[in-house]
Amino acid sequence: AKKIAARYRVPIALALRLFLPAEMRTGKVAETYRTYVRYLEDVPTKNAPQQAACLAYLREHGEADAAELRKQFGAAVNALVKKGGVALEKRRVLRDPYKEVAGESISRALTSAQARAVETVERTNKTVALLHGVTGSGKTELYLQLAQEVVEAGETVLVLVPEIALTPQMVKRVTMRFGADVAIYHSGLSPQQKYEQYQLVAKGRVHIVVGTRSAVFMPFAKLGLIVMDEEHDNSYKQDQSPRYHCRDVALWRGRYHHCKVLLGSATPSLESYARAYKQVYGLVSLKERINKQMPKIDLVDMKGSMRKGAHHLIAPALKEAIEQCVMRKEQVILLLNRRGHTPILRCGECGEVLHCPHCDSAMAYHKQKQVLKCHICDTTTAVPTACPNCHATQSFEYIGYGTQRMEEALLSLLPGIRVLRMDRDTTTQKDAHERLLEQFENQEYDILLGTQMIAKGLDFENVTLVGILNADAGLARSDYACVEETFDLLYQACGRSGRGAKAGRVMMQVFDTEHYAVRCAMLQDYEQFFYHEMRYRHLAGYPPYRYLSSVVLHHAQSDVAREESERLLAQFQGRKDILFLGVSELGKRMDRFRFRILMKSKDQDRMIQLLHEMYAYHASAKMRTKIELDSETVGS
Repeated sequence: AKKIAARYRVPIALALRLFLPAEMRTGKVAETYRTYVRYLEDVPTKNAPQQAACLAYLREHGEADAAELRKQFGAAVNALVKKGGVALEKRRVLRDPYKEVAGESISRALTSAQARAVETVERTNKTVALLHGVTGSGKTELYLQLAQEVVEAGETVLVLVPEIALTPQMVKRVTMRFGADVAIYHSGLSPQQKYEQYQLVAKGRVHIVVGTRSAVFMPFAKLGLIVMDEEHDNSYKQDQSPRYHCRDVALWRGRYHHCKVLLGSATPSLESYARAYKQVYGLVSLKERINKQMPKIDLVDMKGSMRKGAHHLIAPALKEAIEQCVMRKEQVILLLNRRGHTPILRCGECGEVLHCPHCDSAMAYHKQKQVLKCHICDTTTAVPTACPNCHATQSFEYIGYGTQRMEEALLSLLPGIRVLRMDRDTTTQKDAHERLLEQFENQEYDILLGTQMIAKGLDFENVTLVGILNADAGLARSDYACVEETFDLLYQACGRSGRGAKAGRVMMQVFDTEHYAVRCAMLQDYEQFFYHEMRYRHLAGYPPYRYLSSVVLHHAQSDVAREESERLLAQFQGRKDILFLGVSELGKRMDRFRFRILMKSKDQDRMIQLLHEMYAYHASAKMRTKIELDSETVGS
């Protein structure tokens, strides 16, 4: 914490927040205790058969849970305590949030490709190794093999996954190998469970930790390996204070503990792959699936399909493929990366779009609860009976579609189909991710329909068809990384099909069939996409060729935020080796108007120094400021 405080020039109290969960800092955790009965010595039990039986039981077993013992022997327990034959002891117990998934230790034989990959990771002299393996190539089994060797050496392993949705399957695989020697840590646990898992690690009672990004701050003593699965995923970035990127912290902890960091992905981030390409990281490749077969991938041209009068949500080819798949008792995954019913509600008379009163974004319509909801600040309002602009009634048009509307369309087009929807709206309850995935794995549903949380990491052998709806929608965003993120999503989603013995098929519904991100995803060719996208990054001077930073200023008044941003830019503009891209308006979010100053530089140290100076200069103003360096946040 002191080193973090010194590096980022923040108080120790703030740095401590990076290492301790909230329930540890506040102390608002109730410890759980259990009473045990322990055998001491034989005492007289004449004419007391229950006492004699209880004493004999404890003599044989040494001790027992007091509650269970009283159920069997009743008041005899207290009588033996008074006679001094047994003693009561209170002990704190730690509950396992994933106790039900533990099973027998199972070790699978590695393929020749996996064995070579393990050997390469072990022999490389690089602290960081990038495992680039196609979907279904057995990366998880490779993680477990490396973890087993580290555990046998008496050290601890940290396995990181990007989202809670991926935690149940990873936990199941890990606990089947290591049994009870596993701790789980993620935001879905209760404060009590977090505290107990934290204590398991602090006291060295477990050697494997599986968790999301916050698990990187667990109190490890002998850390021997850090595994970061799906290392490209944006979920590893914490966008609330204290802001950080889990990958940066994992690399720092790897250096501190002198242990290897293994970054794994079928679609590594361009920054990580570029470092591996330049031999800064070690590079390990798995180019074939375990079952030796990749899914057949087809593009569905929605422009041509809709010109022929086809349904605007599901093309005839995809509808037919779903029907055939269900008839064969196989399962389908449908990806639509937009939740809710319809994303836009517009007046048909005046064209007014209903916006969030606190954000510059359209309110999405959620039909099941008959409400409008902002997907940025979660503001919820009732659907108005008349247009707030022209006061026309019964004139609203529902534009676009989300997972709720798609669910309705599937049930209408395919009567009798069993659809399981998995998005943020259906996974709010505790353990919802685990329950839904278990239901689908048990084949209680034919179709798993969801947002990007189902696009990566999941392994269902009976899924033979994946349909990606509105697959190229992400390309319309203004973010420089939108092409990479779209390619990652499509590539990962394609990998959910045909992971078992049955052949797989993927159908991507797109409007731009010639875009290189779409074509590379269809060909499952990461290297081609890497070289293509890197040329654009080089021409534009974007990461990894330049360090890109931003300073975002917030204020309740738009004019004040703009003036303050321009004043800040004028004060520091003209610095050597740093290119300022000016002030741009980001729009309102949660009643705060936001303006951003973007900067590029080849010198990361100079960039960090400048950001600290800008923050210090601006600290006296009554303005919220967020400072980011590429994906790593360096101030708040």
